[in-house]
Amino acid sequence: MEGKLSSVAKNFTPSPIQELSQLAQRCNAINLAEGFPDFPAPPCIKEAAISAINNDFNQYRHVQGICDQLALKMKQMHGLNVNPLTDIAICCGQSEAFAAAIFSIINQGDEVLLFDPCYETYEVCITLAGGIPVYVALEPPQWTLDPEKLMRSFTSRTKAIVLNSPHNPTGKVFSRDELEIIAEGCRRWDCVAITDEVYEYITYDNQKHETIAKLPGMQERTIITSSLSKTFSVTGWRIGWAIAPASAAFAIQNIHVRITDSAPAPFQEAALTALRSPIEYFETLRGEYELKRDFCMKFLGSVGFRIQFKPQGSLFLFAELPKDCLLSDVEYVEELIKQAGVVVVPGRGFFHGNESSKYQKRYIRVAFCKSGATLNAAAQKFGELINAKVFDRIESNEKISS
Repeated sequence: MEGKLSSVAKNFTPSPIQELSQLAQRCNAINLAEGFPDFPAPPCIKEAAISAINNDFNQYRHVQGICDQLALKMKQMHGLNVNPLTDIAICCGQSEAFAAAIFSIINQGDEVLLFDPCYETYEVCITLAGGIPVYVALEPPQWTLDPEKLMRSFTSRTKAIVLNSPHNPTGKVFSRDELEIIAEGCRRWDCVAITDEVYEYITYDNQKHETIAKLPGMQERTIITSSLSKTFSVTGWRIGWAIAPASAAFAIQNIHVRITDSAPAPFQEAALTALRSPIEYFETLRGEYELKRDFCMKFLGSVGFRIQFKPQGSLFLFAELPKDCLLSDVEYVEELIKQAGVVVVPGRGFFHGNESSKYQKRYIRVAFCKSGATLNAAAQKFGELINAKVFDRIESNEKISS
């Protein structure tokens, strides 16, 4: 059968991250790699899902009430007028919404701008659609946007720009000034902005998420994608959406129907309960995650990691390896799994452009969306490993053997 595989399938080979994940499973490692919680989802929405199943909402279904709630939230949060009947497509998670958005507008040879580092799924979707990813490097350590560099990246072939804010993996929240610069590029070059806003409710230190769609001239050229997954700790439910001008929303809905027919019916019903959560729920969510972020920053800093950028949102820390560490990110993570039983993500999987080659092997991503018990156990493991000077011995052996 191997000879029958498509060129696309052959090009998508396992990444170092996948291989390390398999090693972590064999070692039963503490998982600070993947961005999903290891604590329970809110009881009220679990009960709503159980009730929906017991009431036989188990067939293909479109729950219009989700669209009504989303339109209401867009008005309350961003002042946007969204027609719930025509401007929203419910999909199987943000991932499908994003893929369908790309497939709905990208033709062979179209260029799509991406900020580097970025989540690797974006490139996959663009490539499958026949598009060409063009990377615009954010400048470490603050991951700042260079306006001139961005504007030089636009060409007559640029069809869209992908904007993920709050940002995975860095935790950056793009400022209003940065959004204005991106919007100016979109208007000048007549481009579409496709956003990933799954961390829209998870911001820290009084930072506020803003969607680029609220800026002048941008709602008619923006496709917003998001989901329940991160906000309500239900990453396995696969309820997401795209909010877009009617023609784009219609195209996304058609693609969704032809690929997956329907998002899971009982979880759509439960989404109504989730989206009606009181404001106190979101405030508590932010507060609890902010404490987890601060705890992880403290224990990673205490063992030598350089954290020069304090995450403003999302569920991740993007930490630079200790200055005296000679290992690469992948080597470090491999030893961390073997020696301490903790797994994080090597940073190189998020970097793509040539500009980042000098530092892309120096970062790891740590997910702090974990229980207090998990984070405390991980901190203890890190501390024991550093105190035992395991990495010093590994580096000394490598020097001797080289």
